[in-house]
Amino acid sequence: MKKLSFKSLVPRSNGSLYPWRFRLVVGMLALCSVAVCWRIVELHVLDEGFLKNQGDKRSVRHVPIPAHRGQITDRNGEPLAVSTPVLTIWANPSQLIHQQARWAELASQLGTDLKTFSERLRANADKEFIYLRRRMVPADGEEVMALKVPGVYSIEEYRRFYPAGEVAAHLVGFTNVDEKGQEGIELAYDHWLEGVPGKRQVLQDRRGRLIKDVQVVSNARPGNDLALSIDLRLQYLAHRELREALQEFEARAGSIVMLDVRTGEVLAMANHPSYNPNNRANLKPDMMRNRALIDVFEPGSTVKPISMSAALATGRWSPRDQVNVYPGTLQIGRYTIRDVSRAPGGVLDLTGILLKSSNVGMSKVAFDVGGPALHETMHAVGFGQYTGLGFPGERVGNLPSFREWRQAETAALSYGYGLSVTTVQLAQAYAVLANDGRKAPMSLLRLSEQPATQQVLPENVAQTIQGMLQEVIEGTGGTFRAKVPGYHVSGKSGTARKTATGTKGYQQDSYRSLFAGFAPSSNPRLAIAVVIDEPTKGGYYGGLVAAPVFSDLMSNALRLLNITPDNLNELQQVELPSLDSQEGRG
Repeated sequence: MKKLSFKSLVPRSNGSLYPWRFRLVVGMLALCSVAVCWRIVELHVLDEGFLKNQGDKRSVRHVPIPAHRGQITDRNGEPLAVSTPVLTIWANPSQLIHQQARWAELASQLGTDLKTFSERLRANADKEFIYLRRRMVPADGEEVMALKVPGVYSIEEYRRFYPAGEVAAHLVGFTNVDEKGQEGIELAYDHWLEGVPGKRQVLQDRRGRLIKDVQVVSNARPGNDLALSIDLRLQYLAHRELREALQEFEARAGSIVMLDVRTGEVLAMANHPSYNPNNRANLKPDMMRNRALIDVFEPGSTVKPISMSAALATGRWSPRDQVNVYPGTLQIGRYTIRDVSRAPGGVLDLTGILLKSSNVGMSKVAFDVGGPALHETMHAVGFGQYTGLGFPGERVGNLPSFREWRQAETAALSYGYGLSVTTVQLAQAYAVLANDGRKAPMSLLRLSEQPATQQVLPENVAQTIQGMLQEVIEGTGGTFRAKVPGYHVSGKSGTARKTATGTKGYQQDSYRSLFAGFAPSSNPRLAIAVVIDEPTKGGYYGGLVAAPVFSDLMSNALRLLNITPDNLNELQQVELPSLDSQEGRG
């Protein structure tokens, strides 16, 4: 019997026991090796850009290059809105969270308390980006970066600054923290002013640290500059005169608009109360409203020259035609029209109706002219329609039109009730009268050439009204507070009761004081409209409250613009002392 040994029981290693399985494993290993070798060749030879692209995605970054917003200036190039460079400090919380020993000095340099800083950082510990402080003054931002705290970085940005402050705030408006227009011109011309950021390619490590500045992919394109029509010198004057009037008469609010009669450019537009666009911490919504373009009101007697233009345009009336206004009241159904001042003898000519501001006389003239003619004339000078300024939120007001005009509606419209206008529309209407009946398109931008005008009133009618309005200021019993030394001026005051809110009718003892006019009367250049809302001290009539504002502003503006005086005879001649009398005086 053959004896088995232990050696014979051990399987041979050459795979003879299971030859097919051994060959399968070896074949699979060979295929895997070939596949790996092929992939290596493919990535490094045939498709080498793939690995490079994947590597770049993990190290190459595109950093934005900030573009500053376009500058806003007045017509003479004085800056109204500029963009200044600032530093924004940001952090990677996943890195900064491990630098707790540096938090105190970092929070101190950023101007925040340690507790708030710590709570905010821990709440965002899983993020890779948070702002620590935006738009710091470069010098302060550089002090923060000088601490060299790991995980803290800076971005160069721009911040909007308004040199004129509250003086031009309502007109210029402001931007948000990302320099997007939010109000005023900044909003209306946002696409024109905003710049296009550039792009720079850089290499960063896995911690976000800059390794190499590779190249500029695209250059930043700054925004376009914008030159407004306003003259900052006149804007300061308007702002000052309005503020002083509101303080003197303890009024609620007010607005002033000054126009260039020939071009339709807005030379000044001031509102109160105002605000500082550089510091809006305590800003209230009511303070942001550009009242000159947004607030509507019944213009009262300032409309009478427009109504008188409609009467003269018919050819049936002339300035010397007389109207019986006795006894100073006129009953129309259940309505009673009253005059504030009684006419001597109970008879007034058309100029006298304007000078005495007779509601009764104006109503009787309007009955002959008719409501449709009044409506047509008022619409022609700009009431009830947009001015074309393109200002955000501008209101059009209301100019009523009736299928059947009753006497009460015709009378009310003729002396400024039953319609609503803005301060800008009122100034435009008087600019049309001053420009011999030609209406120039209004503009908030500086014009390089004279615009085309439209003849909306007969030239002879407008010139006649100019003379009548001059008599309203300079005639006996006229609005003498509107006079300007050295110049003939034309204008009309108005006093309008304020409508009640939520109920029909008017408020008790609540008025708007108005004045609108132009100068010099012989060759009008400037038109100004003044509105004072709710004066509560010292009176409320337009000739008492608004007329002095017009006088002071017009006087300064005419001299500032070197407009030739046309009334030198009224200037008092001052005799200078002789040289002999001044001898011996140091």
